[in-house]
Amino acid sequence: MDLAQKAGLIVKAALDKQAYGAVVLDVSRLCSYTDRIVIMHGTSTRQVQAIAQNVRETLKKAGEIPLGFEGERDSQWLVVDFGDVVVHVFYEPMRAFYDLEGIWADAARAQVQETQGDVRIVWPERSKQPEAVGLL
Repeated sequence: MDLAQKAGLIVKAALDKQAYGAVVLDVSRLCSYTDRIVIMHGTSTRQVQAIAQNVRETLKKAGEIPLGFEGERDSQWLVVDFGDVVVHVFYEPMRAFYDLEGIWADAARAQVQETQGDVRIVWPERSKQPEAVGLL
């Protein structure tokens, strides 16, 4: 499964549990431990657990086993690590507090489009991505 398929499947699994504000960041030129970061939130800790669990189960069925899973006890911020994609599922107030989008402000940010149950991840024009404008 390539990165686009994996990120799309992650977002779809999250949206199936009514995740909010899904964002996909391309950090491949900015960090060494992953290529994509997917961020979303839920409005309760129970919903955060359900989102993260559905992401894990959906990708496991597709043959992608997570390398790590953190934060289950408190369910304020759960992280599912698939190696090339790291998923952050926040309880809504924690997302604003930690502001990962701000930390990774130099990363290319994809638009998540959902239509009739289908999810598309649309990247900005290549000229706007960090590697194309010589930032790295």
